[in-house]
Amino acid sequence: YGHFYIEHNRGHHVRVATPEDPASSRFGESFWTFLPRSVFGSLRSAWELEAKRMERLDRPVWHPSNDVVNAWAMTIVLWGALAAIFGWQVLPFALIQAVYGFSLLESVNYLEHYGLLRQKTASGRYERCAPRHSWNSDHICTNIFLYHL
Repeated sequence: YGHFYIEHNRGHHVRVATPEDPASSRFGESFWTFLPRSVFGSLRSAWELEAKRMERLDRPVWHPSNDVVNAWAMTIVLWGALAAIFGWQVLPFALIQAVYGFSLLESVNYLEHYGLLRQKTASGRYERCAPRHSWNSDHICTNIFLYHL
């Protein structure tokens, strides 16, 4: 799930609480409707962000400095090492752990922005992001319960 940090920092933080953000849950939307939209929308967004970055750097999209490709490569190496050390039988456990881990990240996204929507200004742009566009707060309790995402 290495694309998460790319999309979360360069996509989600820019588009948070807008209809364009796949990782902001809509009012009335269940977690199970939100989850696939966020997972696949975030992956698509991260790939597009990295493709644009590679273009600016005049590099091919499949270049090793593409952070999505890099994250995928690290995952393959890690899972390959786990399989080499512990046998192929460890891979279903790694998969279950991965799904559980990204589901926790996505549940935090679901909770932090549920039903919040930034308004458009007269110029057609969205209003500046403010603390009211997130349900979390910068307190130790919420940081612990929301994994300080």
